[in-house]
Amino acid sequence: MGQKIVIVGGVAGGATAAARIRRLDEQAEILVFERSGYISYANCGLPYYIGDVIADPGALTLQTPESFYSRFRVTMKVHCQVTAIHPDKKTVSVKDLKTGKGFEESYDKLILSPGAKPTQPKVPGAGLDCVSTLRTVEDTLRIKAYIDQHHPRSAVLAGGGFIGLELAENLQKLGMEVSIVQRSKQLMTPFDPDMAAFIHSEMRKHGVKLVLGRTVEGFVEKDEGVDVLLKEDAALHADMVVLAIGVTPDTVLAKEAGLKLGVKGSIIVNDRMETSIPDIYAVGDAVQVEHYVTGQDALISLAGPANKQGRIAADNICGGDSRYPGSQGSSIIKIFDMTAAVTGLSEVAAKKAGLKADKVILSPMDHAGYYPGGKLMTMKVVFEKETYRLLGAQIIGYEGVDKRIDVLATAIHARMRATELTELDLAYAPPYSSAKDPVNIAGFMIDNIEKGILRQWSLEDVDRLPRDGSVTLLDTRTAGEYSRGHLEGAVNIPVDELRKRLDEVERDRPVYVICQSGLRSYIACRILAGYGYEAYNFAGGYRFYDAVVNDRCLIVSASPCGMER
Repeated sequence: MGQKIVIVGGVAGGATAAARIRRLDEQAEILVFERSGYISYANCGLPYYIGDVIADPGALTLQTPESFYSRFRVTMKVHCQVTAIHPDKKTVSVKDLKTGKGFEESYDKLILSPGAKPTQPKVPGAGLDCVSTLRTVEDTLRIKAYIDQHHPRSAVLAGGGFIGLELAENLQKLGMEVSIVQRSKQLMTPFDPDMAAFIHSEMRKHGVKLVLGRTVEGFVEKDEGVDVLLKEDAALHADMVVLAIGVTPDTVLAKEAGLKLGVKGSIIVNDRMETSIPDIYAVGDAVQVEHYVTGQDALISLAGPANKQGRIAADNICGGDSRYPGSQGSSIIKIFDMTAAVTGLSEVAAKKAGLKADKVILSPMDHAGYYPGGKLMTMKVVFEKETYRLLGAQIIGYEGVDKRIDVLATAIHARMRATELTELDLAYAPPYSSAKDPVNIAGFMIDNIEKGILRQWSLEDVDRLPRDGSVTLLDTRTAGEYSRGHLEGAVNIPVDELRKRLDEVERDRPVYVICQSGLRSYIACRILAGYGYEAYNFAGGYRFYDAVVNDRCLIVSASPCGMER
């Protein structure tokens, strides 16, 4: 018999490590302790079971203890909780949750994959029957049973991250009135607030009420339902509440065993996934990682990194030398009919990390405009000023979002300069793309910035622009588009009329140009530059401006507001 490996936690990282160890070492003794009744289940599919999209609960369970043993000869002990680690004698204390009996198990190597637990707000009423968290299969079955038994007509979700949004969609499709309460003034904080505006719009379009910038202070049973108490605002009443306000590394065991901890109590590991104590490894949502773009310590709770880390720990236990390069937070979510995806750093996160960040915003079609069914996507690509290092990207749209975000994620991993996106040779046929793919177009825009061909102004500059006549604000859309909404003080000269109407544009002052998406205004800027003008193109166009400003008004007032047209 070879070395004995004990794994604490069977989901994602733990199960992956177990299978990889067996593939590398047929003689190893592998024992996994999982406190829940399920191993290797699909966390990310849980909201879709509640919404009846996934009808068979068995489909969520990727492996059973029996199937895992049959294929890999790995002993999976469910309903067994490891209660202590004893590094000095290389044993763990285990409690069988069904019988209540305790025992000790020895190990040669130990892998910790405890995951993260839902963040529980320390507020009154958090333990009510109609207030739930969603993290495990057991949570899912409990919520599903509550819905089937009580037939709630309304739900409040505390938290606007991945689980909150996916659950909102699924509950809405069950016929419930759904409200999301979020402490920050946006959903999905990996996205910049301006890009989140498109997510907000899609949620509102499907009847989900957004209560942003509000803090939950407690829960009170009332009228056969529950009142969600909000700080400095009226309570929300609902038939059920689900808490999805984030997760916290589940590292009590690690702390008590004396392992070094980092961000939010996460386990510190090196790039071989080794902890501060010899022969103990840690993987998954409980570990601190290096952010691939910034090199700074981070917590990134995603299934992809957890699986990779499990594989790396297994390689090293079996005598290899695999290294984890860090996480860059690539993720994607379905939001009703829309898709939103992100990788690397947002503009806000880049600036918070101390980087000098710039961006381009574009609204390309997902495929050739002449081929039927094309839809716009909104892309924001963030890069570092001066070096033009690619930092991150966000895309919101319909078809083809997943394809572009993965290309950009790969480019970031390859440490490409943003200007090198121009060189990517990407597949093209009219149903799938354009001869100039949206990723290429982003590269062309950034290349133009580097060469001084494109100079931009942005949403944050609108209120700073002097309105005393010292600059010209030029709208190059058609008269019809202009009449439906424009920036205050903007002069309308359609781009195709610009050359013959140049005498209407003062030569001795900067010209700030805008159109619907940024393309016509860019052409106008090049025309103006050719005649000696100092011209700046608005990033994202009026479509982007209108979406973001409308969203800000709705967040503040929770009702439609009159805008300057």
